[in-house]
Amino acid sequence: MRILISNDDGYLAPGINALADALATIADIVVVAPDSNRSGASNSLSLDRPLSVQQAANGFYFVNGTPTDCVHVALTGMLVERPDLVVSGINNGPNMGDDTLYSGTVAAATEGYLFGIPAIAFSQGEWGWAHIDDAAKAARDIVLRYADALAKPYLLNVNIPNRPYDMLGQPVATRLGRRHQAEPVIKSHDPRGREIFWIGPPGACKDAGEGTDFHAVQQGNISMTPLQIDLTHRTQLDLLAKALG
Repeated sequence: MRILISNDDGYLAPGINALADALATIADIVVVAPDSNRSGASNSLSLDRPLSVQQAANGFYFVNGTPTDCVHVALTGMLVERPDLVVSGINNGPNMGDDTLYSGTVAAATEGYLFGIPAIAFSQGEWGWAHIDDAAKAARDIVLRYADALAKPYLLNVNIPNRPYDMLGQPVATRLGRRHQAEPVIKSHDPRGREIFWIGPPGACKDAGEGTDFHAVQQGNISMTPLQIDLTHRTQLDLLAKALG
């Protein structure tokens, strides 16, 4: 198996290093990741400047761009052989519910999916990298057991609780939950007295009932959510068609 690995926390992040170590035991891996933390980059591409690719001492490639840039450059300009799987993460913190729209971790996997390649995004249920090696071992298990379980290509969003490996619950098929709107921005001033704004924290859970990714992780289980790209609102489409005659 050939696996392309990326993330949004940067090529030095503990999550991608643990994931690469775990997957290297079962596949030929190539790591192409951002040169620094690009969390929240979503599916953005850098179209206003050229991108550079460099190789670190450990063999990882790093790009001065977004997670989507990394996978796009790897698939269209770097790799000689097409990978069998694109894997992103392991992210520092959760990517559940509405967060998936902003997530650079999910975006890197999405770019592989858009090229017709099965893709999995891995995140931890809490911030802080606790039990990251255990999460990487669980991620390897998922690749081994479930990589061929779905119709290809697929896009899976996986969130793993921060627990020791032997205390992790079973993988559970889930849907995305929902959050309330985000908290207000945090106002401050720079050293020259100009007003600046920090994006506030995400809102509390609005829909975290049984069957959601939030509920599964809270129960100690590994949440596995299949995603799709079609954002078309079918009901509104029908109403619009009628309104247009």
